[in-house]
Amino acid sequence: MSTIERRSHRWQAAAAGAVLVLAALLVSGCAGGPDPEVVEAGRKDFVGTCATCHGEDGRGKPKLGKDLHDNEFTRGLSDEELVEFLKKGRPAWDPLNERGVDMPPRGGNPALSDADLAEIVAYLRTLQ
Repeated sequence: MSTIERRSHRWQAAAAGAVLVLAALLVSGCAGGPDPEVVEAGRKDFVGTCATCHGEDGRGKPKLGKDLHDNEFTRGLSDEELVEFLKKGRPAWDPLNERGVDMPPRGGNPALSDADLAEIVAYLRTLQ
């Protein structure tokens, strides 16, 4: 690997870290709680993508997505960990997948940015 390629990889890794830090700041808001505009943006993305399996209200759909209200899994992850989970999804064959249905990366919507996923996480936190 050339010096230029190594520098490019380091820059990309630093940029990805900066995006996650910025997303965490957006989610947390300046007043100690989530910014209502961020939560609303996350709700809209949730309804447009995640509701297919988890329902518009996040209560889940039989044999598809789990209920996300007071959900032990989402509650047990930090915001950053939950963004990473959403980025990767969970295949049907994963032993932790209790429904046997793929949860595709980014909910099947590759257009969702990391910042969009952080907004969805902000919305999910309101369901707890």
